[in-house]
Amino acid sequence: MRIILSLLGGILGYQAADYLRGLQIDFPFTENYLIVIAVSLGALVGLAISPLFDRMFRCLLKLHMRDILSGLIGLVCGILIAILVSIPLQNVKIANGYLPLIITTILAVLGWSIGVKKREEVVTLFQKQNTAFLGNRNGVCAKILDTSVIIDGRISDITKTGFIEGTLIVPSFVLDELQHIADSSDVLKRNRGRRGLDILNKIQKEPYVAVQILDRNFDDISEVDSKLVKLAKELGAKVITNDFNLNKVCELHGVQVLNINELANAVKPVVLPGEELRVHVIKDGKEQGQGVAYLDDGTMIVVDGGRRYIGETIGVMVTSVLQTAAGRMIFAKPKAMEKAL
Repeated sequence: MRIILSLLGGILGYQAADYLRGLQIDFPFTENYLIVIAVSLGALVGLAISPLFDRMFRCLLKLHMRDILSGLIGLVCGILIAILVSIPLQNVKIANGYLPLIITTILAVLGWSIGVKKREEVVTLFQKQNTAFLGNRNGVCAKILDTSVIIDGRISDITKTGFIEGTLIVPSFVLDELQHIADSSDVLKRNRGRRGLDILNKIQKEPYVAVQILDRNFDDISEVDSKLVKLAKELGAKVITNDFNLNKVCELHGVQVLNINELANAVKPVVLPGEELRVHVIKDGKEQGQGVAYLDDGTMIVVDGGRRYIGETIGVMVTSVLQTAAGRMIFAKPKAMEKAL
C-alpha cells in the first residue's frame, strides 16, 4: 500500500510540475529541480497518507460480507440517482461547475450509509427471491428437516432409498439447536445432540440427495417450531418431522408434513385376522393372563393367555388388528388354545 501510494503521489507530482512549467512562472531553480521537488513531495504525501488507507482497508476487512454487499447496493443506487439529478444541472453555473460532482459524492456516501444501516431488509429482500427458487426447484418441493427427525436418524436410511426428491434444507436455527443440545451438561441430551450432528454430516456426504444449510432466522420468533412453520410458508416447502405436536401445528397452518412415524407404520407388513405367526413372548401384559411379544419391525403383539409362555417361542393366530396414533397393535391367541376350542 505504501509503495503504490508513493508511486501515485510521484506521478501526480510530475503532472503538477508539468502544469507549473506551462504557466511560465519564474522559479529560482531549473525545470529539472522543479520536477525532482514535485515528484519527491508527491511521493512523501502518498507515503504520509498510506496509514489512513491502511486503516480503511482493515476496517473493511472487519465488516461482515452482508454489510459490504448492502453498502455497495446503496452506493450504486446513490450514484444512479445522482446521475439522474445531475443531468438537468449540467448548465447551472454554481460552485464553479462542480455541483454535479458534489451531489454525486453526497448521494454516494448517503447511499452507502443507508445500505449498511438497512442491511437486514436488503438481505431479506434478496433471500426471499433466492429462497422462492430454492423452495420449488424443477417442480419438486424442498423438504425442511426439524431437530427431532435429524436426531432420530432414520432420515439417513430413507435418503439412501431414493424416495425423497428435491433439496433437504437445514435452517441455521435448527443447527443452532442441535449444537446447543450437543453442548448440554446432561449426558443423554449431549449424546442425542452429537448423534444428530453425526447424522447430518453423514447425509451431507452422501450423493443420494442435496443438503443445504439455509442461513435464515426470525429474530421476532423464539420457538423453533414456529420458525419452521414460517420458513415452510415462505419457501412453499414441506416439513419432515416425527414430532406429533409439530405435525398438528403444520396442519393447522396449511403446511404439508412428511411424518417419519407415519411412513414407518405405512410400510409395516400387513397382518390380517386368521393368520398364523411365530412369536417370542417376552413379558406379561396389562390384563390378567396376557403376554406381550414383538415383530421384527417393533409392532407389539398382545397374546391373550400368553403369560404362561413368557420366555418361549410359540405359534399364535391373529384375532384382530388395532391401528392407533401411536402405531399398530396386534391381538392374538396361542394356537394350542385355538385347537382346544
